[in-house]
Amino acid sequence: MSETFPRAGAAVVLPDLAGADVADLTAAVCDIPSVSGEEGALADAIAAALRPYDHLEVLRDGDAVVARTNLGRGQRVVVAGHIDTVPVKDNLPTWRRTTADGTEELWGRGTTDMKGGVAVALHLAAALTAPRWDVTWVFYDHEEVHADLNGLGRLVRVHPEWVTGDLAVLGEPTAAGIEGGCNGTLRADVRLTGRTAHSARGWRGENAVHRAGEVLARLSAYRAREVEVDGLVYREGLNAVGIRGGIATNMIPDECVVTVNYRFAPSRSPEEAEAHVREVFAGYEVTVTDLAGGARPGLDHPLVAGFVSAVTAVTGGAPGPKYGWTDVARFAELGVPAVNFGPGDPMLAHADDERVPVDQIRICADALRAWLA
Repeated sequence: MSETFPRAGAAVVLPDLAGADVADLTAAVCDIPSVSGEEGALADAIAAALRPYDHLEVLRDGDAVVARTNLGRGQRVVVAGHIDTVPVKDNLPTWRRTTADGTEELWGRGTTDMKGGVAVALHLAAALTAPRWDVTWVFYDHEEVHADLNGLGRLVRVHPEWVTGDLAVLGEPTAAGIEGGCNGTLRADVRLTGRTAHSARGWRGENAVHRAGEVLARLSAYRAREVEVDGLVYREGLNAVGIRGGIATNMIPDECVVTVNYRFAPSRSPEEAEAHVREVFAGYEVTVTDLAGGARPGLDHPLVAGFVSAVTAVTGGAPGPKYGWTDVARFAELGVPAVNFGPGDPMLAHADDERVPVDQIRICADALRAWLA
C-alpha cells in the first residue's frame, strides 16, 4: 500500500468541519497519523479547523484541544474523544470497500478506535451554533498508553474547569449503541522465586518457572462473575497477559513473573479489586502495577435518561454495559455521569483489519444532533 498520508512535521488541513460529509471527515482525520506520543500534527489541524467558528472558545493544553460554547444555558454537556491510536501497521491511508451485502466500510487505523467518534464530534461542534445546552468538545491525547500519560487525566488535574459538566458522552466505539459505565481494570505481577543452578545439574536448583504452574492452575480454575449494576450486567475477567523468566538457556531460572489483568464490575472499588486479586494469589508476592476504578452506568440520571431516549429513537436498541475501561471513569470521579456512544465495532479496536460501516458514522452524527439540537 502506498503511503500518501501526511508526514510528521508537515502542516495538514482538515476539510470544512460543518460542511463535510462526516464519513469523509473521518477518513481525513484518520489519514493524519497520530500514534500515542505523535499527536501534534492532528492536534494542530483540529485547533486550526475549530478556531474560525465564532460560537466556540478554543483552548489547548499540550496536544489536547477543547472547544466550548458559552451561551448561558442552564446545563453543560461534555462530548469527548481521544485522538491517538495504536501503532500503524500498513493500514493507512484509509480506503473504502463494499461488502457482499452492499455495506460500505471505511478501513484503516483509527476508523473504529476512535476517529469516527472524533469526526462526529468535530462536525457537530462546528455545525451546532445554538445547541440546547452549552457543550464542551474535548479532543485529547495519550489514551492508548499508560494511564499516567492520559491527556484527559491531565486536563482533570490541571484545568478541571475545562472538562466539568452535567453529563459526558465518550465517542468510544459501541457500534452505534449506548454502553453505560465501564469495568475497572487492575494489572499485577505475581512473582515466584527459586534458586539458580547449571541446567545440567538442575537438581541443585529450584526452578521458578516450574512454580508458575500453580499460579496458572488457579487462573484456569477461576470463574469470573457476572454482576448486575443499575440494570446492566457486567462480565468480569481475570487472565494471565504475560509471563517472563529465565537467565540463560543453560541455567535454572531463579525468578518468574506472571502478569495478570483483572477486569472488575463498577460495583467493586479499586481497593476491593486489589484485595480480591491478593486473595486469589494468597501465598505469592503480588505487586499491583496499574489500577483504575470503573464507572456505574447512571442510567437513572435525568440527563442520561433523556440522552438514551433521544438516541435510541434514531438508532434503536437498548443500553448495554461497557466491558472495557474507558475515560467515563474519569468523569465518574468528578461526579459527572457518563456514557459511551460512537461508531465502530469495539471487537475491531486495535485490529489490523480495523474498519467501520460508513452509515454507522452518519447515524451516530444524526443521533447526537437530535439530542443536542
